[in-house]
Amino acid sequence: MSSQYGQIFKISTFGESHGRAIGVTIDGCPAGLDFDLEFIQHELDRRKPGQSRITTQRREADAFEVLSGVFEGKTTGTPIALLIWNEDQRSKDYGHIAEQFRPSHADYTYQAKYGVRDYRGGGRSSARETAARVAAGAVAKLLLARMGVRVQAYVSQVGTLKLETPYQQLDLSQTDTNAVRCPDADMAARMFTYIDDIRKQGDSVGGVVNCVLTGVPVGWGEPVFDKLHAELGKAMLGINAVKGFEYGSGFEGAALRGSAHNDAFYTDETGRVRTRSNHSGGVQGGVSNGEDIYFRVAFKPVATIMTDQESVNTSGEAVVVSGKGRHDPCVLPRAVPIVEAMAALVLADFYLRARTNQV
Repeated sequence: MSSQYGQIFKISTFGESHGRAIGVTIDGCPAGLDFDLEFIQHELDRRKPGQSRITTQRREADAFEVLSGVFEGKTTGTPIALLIWNEDQRSKDYGHIAEQFRPSHADYTYQAKYGVRDYRGGGRSSARETAARVAAGAVAKLLLARMGVRVQAYVSQVGTLKLETPYQQLDLSQTDTNAVRCPDADMAARMFTYIDDIRKQGDSVGGVVNCVLTGVPVGWGEPVFDKLHAELGKAMLGINAVKGFEYGSGFEGAALRGSAHNDAFYTDETGRVRTRSNHSGGVQGGVSNGEDIYFRVAFKPVATIMTDQESVNTSGEAVVVSGKGRHDPCVLPRAVPIVEAMAALVLADFYLRARTNQV
């Protein structure tokens, strides 16, 4: 099973949803980085369950412990190990699916591939694992912040409710002021009610998270196979429940002519080469061009719903799977810090890789 990501700034996550703990090892982080414990905990708090009635009611403090790689508040250049204890598992809630396959979950494919699976919350396939990614992503954010690079994501769509306002016209500092993590207060209120109504019906709903990367300098990305946008796409599609990724003009750009889609270059008053438009989404030829990088990530409805569904068991017999346990009716609010974390990990790795390209 693949549990590692990155070339130079590398992470390896471990643990299961209902095991004793989850955690991450970070290798390749430069020495001398101020290790801001409060910031890392803040990022974990943004992802943790039980934040509102429209998220799972599992109660996890997600307080982390530093096992190695930090001394007197600074990274030492050695592997950083972070541990997060699981505190509120209810494994008995999953006993009924020990021999049943939940629709649209990893149950069947894991059983077929490995011959064994941890049915308690899905084991490694559970989104619980993403807490480790968020912890590592927070460290990556600390590294990127030294260069003025910022990663900001927000909920732009829940079901049929879509925020059409361009990110340049939004105050992204308002994203975390509401439970949905949408920077438009009116739309956030509508989205909250929408998700809550679906929760009461025992159903679930998907949506879209937008992400903006600002301050990324020219030159990050490794063509031809490790293009920046390709790695961002891989990182996003590796998040639980993600069904789609597009950057820049995305699929809408397919309807344009080249004369309308091309980003014309000019030199600004500081002597910096800029583009008058940004259909490229800040990436050209697989390399950052200095403009904002922006992309969208589509999340499916949560597979576990509180209504009966047809399925089969491990013997291939027809069964009815009943929804039990504590689950998010919509993953979007808690997905925002996960999207940011994975984007930060990609950028941190490419930052370090870019330093090896020139003498």
